[in-house]
Amino acid sequence: MKPQRPQSNTLCTQKEFPLKDITGRIISCAIEVHSILGPGLLENVYEEALSHEFKMRDIVYERQKEITLKYKGKVLGKHRIDFMIEDKVILELKAVEAVNKIYEAQLLTYLRETNKRIGLLINFNVDLLKKGIKRLII
Repeated sequence: MKPQRPQSNTLCTQKEFPLKDITGRIISCAIEVHSILGPGLLENVYEEALSHEFKMRDIVYERQKEITLKYKGKVLGKHRIDFMIEDKVILELKAVEAVNKIYEAQLLTYLRETNKRIGLLINFNVDLLKKGIKRLII
């Protein structure tokens, strides 16, 4: 019998984390912004800084992208997502004390309405940014 290699929970396959290259780059930018600015600022400050970081790293993005929400074919209205990155990943930013489930539900709705699979919800109001990152996959 061959000895089995221990499985590591830290290794992820592309199937488990689709688009992990681009999400990794996005998270790297967010970590850079957080390491310089820290927690406690307004969301729009982090959005502006992140936009600048994306430009510096040649990451293609749309900021405050307007999307249409529909119900059974009826247009309900327009909403804005914080960032659409490379037309593949939706990024929603928060600067709140605690991330409510409603923010996740909102991001899932945006993913469904835009036919995207990957969303990142990043809360900058934390001491260590990795505690504020949530990856949603549909």
